[in-house]
Amino acid sequence: MKRRRFFWSADVALFVLIATCFALVLVVAYLRPVLLLPVGVVLLLALLCVGIGLRRFRKALRRLLNGKRGLADAENSGMAGLSIPVAVMSDKVILWYNKAFREQIAAGEDMVSLPMNKIVPGLDSEACLQPGGQDIAVGEKRFSAHCSVVGEDSPLHFVLFVEDTKLKMRAAEYLASRPSVVYIVIDTYDEIAKELRESDRTRLISSIDRALEHYIGKTSGFLRRLGSSRYLALVEERHLEEMVKNRFDILDTVRKLDEESQLVTLSIGVGHGGSGFKECEEMALQALDLALGRGGDQAAVCSPEGFSFFGGVSRSVEKRSKVKSRIIAASIKGQIASAEKVFIMGHKNSDMDSLGAAMGMLRFSFVCGKKASIVIDKGRSLAGSLISELVQGGYGEVLVSPAQAAQSVDENTLLIIVDTHMKYLLESAEVFERCGAKIVIDHHRRMPGHIEDAVVFYHEPYASSASELVSELLQYVGEGKEDRPAPLEAEALLAGIMLDTRTFSLHVGVRTFEAAAYLRRMGAETENVKRLFSVSMDDYLYRAHLVSEAKVYDGCAVVVSDKVPFECEVVAPQAANDLLGIEEVEASVVAIKQGDTIRISARSMGGMNVQLIMEKLGGGGHLTMAGAQLEGLNLEEAENRIVNAISVYQAERALAASPAQ
Repeated sequence: MKRRRFFWSADVALFVLIATCFALVLVVAYLRPVLLLPVGVVLLLALLCVGIGLRRFRKALRRLLNGKRGLADAENSGMAGLSIPVAVMSDKVILWYNKAFREQIAAGEDMVSLPMNKIVPGLDSEACLQPGGQDIAVGEKRFSAHCSVVGEDSPLHFVLFVEDTKLKMRAAEYLASRPSVVYIVIDTYDEIAKELRESDRTRLISSIDRALEHYIGKTSGFLRRLGSSRYLALVEERHLEEMVKNRFDILDTVRKLDEESQLVTLSIGVGHGGSGFKECEEMALQALDLALGRGGDQAAVCSPEGFSFFGGVSRSVEKRSKVKSRIIAASIKGQIASAEKVFIMGHKNSDMDSLGAAMGMLRFSFVCGKKASIVIDKGRSLAGSLISELVQGGYGEVLVSPAQAAQSVDENTLLIIVDTHMKYLLESAEVFERCGAKIVIDHHRRMPGHIEDAVVFYHEPYASSASELVSELLQYVGEGKEDRPAPLEAEALLAGIMLDTRTFSLHVGVRTFEAAAYLRRMGAETENVKRLFSVSMDDYLYRAHLVSEAKVYDGCAVVVSDKVPFECEVVAPQAANDLLGIEEVEASVVAIKQGDTIRISARSMGGMNVQLIMEKLGGGGHLTMAGAQLEGLNLEEAENRIVNAISVYQAERALAASPAQ
């Protein structure tokens, strides 16, 4: 058993003695009230004498322990003569210190027998044992505390305090003054120029200029306009921290300049923490590219640790042009013509949009004179009804498994990736690695870690679906009747559009209806497409079960279940769609557990951005449609993670909606 120190025992004994004396006084007062006054006076005098004696004893003990019995003894002691503060403590109580400690840290007072944390708050002997020591603040001074331990049963800690106030102040100033490069783009400038009169456009652009000048003017940095819609700013790290703390409230300020038409939004890319201006600028450009690829109206911050995003709460404004589609079609046509083999691949657990877009690119390759194959895992696809129709229609040979494709691809193979731009979501990573050239066609908001080595990267977050993008591309390749998509191919593309727009009810633009009209002219029958969405009785019952188990958190319906078998996992997104029909439900999240994996489908009506919620869980997607996967969690843990992500999103949403300070 560990022995306690004498002075702690003396304190306890004194306290017990005082309490006993007062109890005796009360007893005397009760039995003989006449004796109360003399007994009380004697007691007070006795306590005063004991207190003075104990104080003198402790002072003598401190002088004895800190080596002040003789000046010669202090000078002859190795640590006593050091110019840096040194203290010895045991069980966090000071036993000895040198003159430097007394003058620089103890302010000339005797501190022996007192707890170290009273003199040096926050001192941690374990942290002091680390190679870099512990950063300690004593008043306005800064020290690095280093420690060594002697003994095992009752170890003594020898603590050395190296003052480095100036060094740490200069280091802090250096870090705070590091440059951060900020690119700012008016991502709706073309719409402003198209929709507004010259005078209104000039007034609005001037208002944006003033808002940005005021925003950057509050810092020590500067702002330069690089073009009609592009700005460059350079700010110090200390001011960037304020911008991040306020979640780039300039986004809200500029958005409110024209609330009636809601045309004005900014995209911001920030690069900081690099080794120099060049690296910071490269990171800022990457961040800006991501911000624009995610739909604009947000800030992306890039650092050596990764990306962080702020904003993105508004709906994207469609900015595509048919000219760009024609140019992309010509570029893809050239790549297909020069390739020896062509394979088309979507994401894992392919759906109708992924498979429909792949069928469209199959026709595109045929028009370019090249046979192509679609890489798909039929057993894990969510588009089983469409696969059955394709097999019956004679397309069974072009649907190959990832294992079959991996044996055929090489460096001369062109891989066309549809409906995803993330490597880890691909149907087969092996096929991706073996192919020489890649083309990406996707509509999901861009995420960090996207495919970067694609020869053509056709990414349009303003499109409703990948099938819509492919339908447009097909209109610019080939002019003969034999070049048109077959009715079944057109129906596959139309099914993809209907899936991602929920039968033309969400995320629909003018170009979406134009693509649907084109497919209808190509022979797509809406009745046949509707039948592709039919479900079995088992699927319907499981879907109804998921809907009945839902709970509402912060306007979001959430259900987590392990009762859905693998072959019926398609009911998860269907149940998420059904939950949106409930009053006061802005979004829905349905998670089903299969083995050690929990698959999450999230949907919204556009009021909540489910992409941001899913990103907090390691997933992604679109404003109205997103998903994620969780590994190694039970149902309760998964539900807590989902609810926490919703709460964090709602808090950020409320903060963004609050008036700018």
